[in-house]
Amino acid sequence: MTTYLVTGGTGFLGRHLIRRLLGRPDCAEVLVLVRERSTARLAALAESWPGGTRVRPIIGDLTAPALGIGDADRAALTGTVDHLVHLAAVYDLTATEEANRAANVDGTARVVDLANELRVGCLHHVSSVAVAGDHRGTYTEDDFDVGQRLTSPYHATKFEAEALVRDKARTRWRVYRPSIVVGDSRTGEMDKIDGPYYLLPAIAALGRLPGVVSDVLPIVLPDLGATNIVPVDHVADAMAYLMHVDSVDSVDGADGADHRTFHLVNPAPQPVIDVYNAFARQAGAPRVTATIPRGVVGPIERLAGPLAGLVGRLPGATAVRDLALAQIGVPAEIIGHTAFPTVFDSAATRAALAPSGLRVPNLDDYAGALWRYWRQELDPFRARRRRPGGPLAGRRVVITGASSGIGRATALKVARLGGVPLLVARRTDELEHVRDEIERGGGQAHVYSCDLTQPESIDTLVKRMVADHPGIDMLVNNAGRSIRRSVRLSHDRFHDFERTMSLNYFGAVRLTMGLLPHMARRRFGHVVNVSSIGVQTNPPRFSAYVASKAALDAFSRIAASETYGDGITFTTIHMPLVRTPMIRPTTIYNAFPAKSPEDAADLVVRALLRRPKHIGTPLGALGAVSYTLAPRVVDAVLHIGYQVFPDSAAATGDGTSAPTTSLSNGARAMMRLLPGIHW
Repeated sequence: MTTYLVTGGTGFLGRHLIRRLLGRPDCAEVLVLVRERSTARLAALAESWPGGTRVRPIIGDLTAPALGIGDADRAALTGTVDHLVHLAAVYDLTATEEANRAANVDGTARVVDLANELRVGCLHHVSSVAVAGDHRGTYTEDDFDVGQRLTSPYHATKFEAEALVRDKARTRWRVYRPSIVVGDSRTGEMDKIDGPYYLLPAIAALGRLPGVVSDVLPIVLPDLGATNIVPVDHVADAMAYLMHVDSVDSVDGADGADHRTFHLVNPAPQPVIDVYNAFARQAGAPRVTATIPRGVVGPIERLAGPLAGLVGRLPGATAVRDLALAQIGVPAEIIGHTAFPTVFDSAATRAALAPSGLRVPNLDDYAGALWRYWRQELDPFRARRRRPGGPLAGRRVVITGASSGIGRATALKVARLGGVPLLVARRTDELEHVRDEIERGGGQAHVYSCDLTQPESIDTLVKRMVADHPGIDMLVNNAGRSIRRSVRLSHDRFHDFERTMSLNYFGAVRLTMGLLPHMARRRFGHVVNVSSIGVQTNPPRFSAYVASKAALDAFSRIAASETYGDGITFTTIHMPLVRTPMIRPTTIYNAFPAKSPEDAADLVVRALLRRPKHIGTPLGALGAVSYTLAPRVVDAVLHIGYQVFPDSAAATGDGTSAPTTSLSNGARAMMRLLPGIHW
C-alpha cells in the first residue's frame, strides 16, 4: 500500500491530483500539508472526494523551518512516505519578487530538506515551462540551463527551485513542467484568471457586436506568435500515471523514470490567433480571418522599436498604458509573456503516456466548456451584464427610508420591474407592511431595521446584507432629515446641524463606504443619492439641511472618479419639493405645489435604469447657473424670499402652527414664480 505526502493539496492542481491518487487501489493514505486555518477547507474538500476518509492533514507551513512540522510528526513520518508531491508554489506573473522567492525558492528548499530527512521513496516536484525563460528554439525534457534569460521573478524562481531539486535531493526525484494550465476540459472548472483568460473580457465585448457585424467584419492581425495551453485534468491524469511508471525511454537512450523531467504540454505550439478564434467562436465574436506573416511584421517591429522606446520614456506613457489595460482586466506584468519563443519537446513524455491512452485534447474541443464556466463563475464583469427580464431584473437594491414616502414608492416600483428591494429604516413593522404589499404583487423584498445615525447599526446592516445575498447591486440613499430654521434662530441650536449631518451625510457615507468593497469585488455597483434642489438654489432657512446634502454631493463626485475603474457609478438627484411626511411639520407647504412620492420615485427609478450622473429640474439648473454668474443678485432675490415667508411655529417656539392662509401676496407670488423650491 502507498502513502503520499502532498504540499499545495488544497490548490487547483492539488485538488485534481489528490482525487486521482485516492482512486488508485493501492492508495493507503494521502497526507496533506496545510496551515491550521486551512484544515476546515481541506475537510470540506475531502468530504467531496471519493475515498476522502483516507485524507489526513499534516499541520505545517511552507514558510517555516522543517515546513512547520513538529518533531514527533517528522519522526513518525520517517521512512513511511512513498511519494512526496510538491505542488505548493506561486503561479502568478503579477506577484512580487519577495512572494515568488518565499514560496518557490525558500519553500522548495525546505521541501527538499524534509524529503531527505524523511527518506521518502520519491520526490515529485512540479516546476514549469517558465524555466526555459526566453530560450529560442526547441527546449527538450533533458534541457535545463541552456543560457536562457529569466525574464521575470516568476521565471527566475521556478528555475532556482528546480535547480534545488536537481542539486540537493538525496532521494529519487522526478520533475514535471506544465505549460499554461487552464480549466477542466470537461467541466470548464478553473480557480482564477490567468493566461488566455485575460483575453476573454475583450472577446466577450466583441461578441456583443450586432450579429451582422460579427459575421462580415474581417479582422487581420499580425502573427502574434504561439502559446502552449493544457487543461488541468490532463496534467493531473498525466502526473498520477507518470508518478508510478518504472521506466521512460528518451532521445538519448537513457532508461528509467527517476531523475527525469516530463513536459506536460500541448505537443505542438498553439498560435495565439488560433486560441483567440477558439474562444471567439464561443462568444459569437468576429474571427481573425488572415494574419500578417512574421517575415513582414519583423522588419516593421525593428523599425518601430526605437520609436516605441522613445514613447515609453515619455512622462506618464507607461501609466496611461497600464490604466488602459486595467480597464479590461489585463495586468501590465503579463505584457511580453503572451507568447512563447520556445518550442517544448515532449516526445519522451508522450511515449511514457502511450500505454495509458492519455493525450492532450484539442482546444477547439473544450473551449466551449472553458468559456461557459468563465462566463458563469469567473468573468470579472458578469455582474454588469444585461438581464433578460430588464435592467433591474434580479438586482438587489438597498433603499433607505423605505418605510414611507419616496423610499416606499421607489421600493414598489423597483419590485414591479423585477428588482429585489432591501428595505431599510428604523421602524420594522412599517417595513414589513411594505414587504407584504410587494409580495402580494408577486415581488420579493427583504426587511432590515437600522438606525442610520448609529455607526454600529450601519456596520451590522452591511454584514447582514452581504451575508444574506449573492450580490448587492445598487444603493439608494433616500433616508433624510430636514430642518427649516433660520440662522438667526439657530445660534444656540448647534445640535440641529449635528443631527442633520448625522443622517443625511455621515449615515449615507458610512453605508456607501460599507458596500463599496463588495461592489468593487463584483466590478459593478450604482449609488443613487436623493439630494435636494436646495443645493442648487440655496433657499433661506435650510442651512443645516442643504449643507448636509451638499456634503454628500461632493463626496459622491470624488468617490465616482476613484471607483470608475471598478464599474461603480453614482447618480445625484436634486429633488424638488415632494409631499412626504418629512415636510408635514411645515404647514405652509400645504399651499405649495409639490411632487407626489410616486412622481419622485419615477426619478429614482430612472436613475437606477439609466445611471446618469445627474437628474434635476430646469429651475434647479437655472439656480446653479445664476449663482455662478450673479451671486449677489441671487442673494438679493433670496433675501426677499426670506422676508416674505414666515418662520414655522416649531422654529419660533411659540407652540402654534401658522395657517396656510397667512401667506402674504408676495409669498404667493414667489411660490408661483419659483415652484418646487423649499421656502
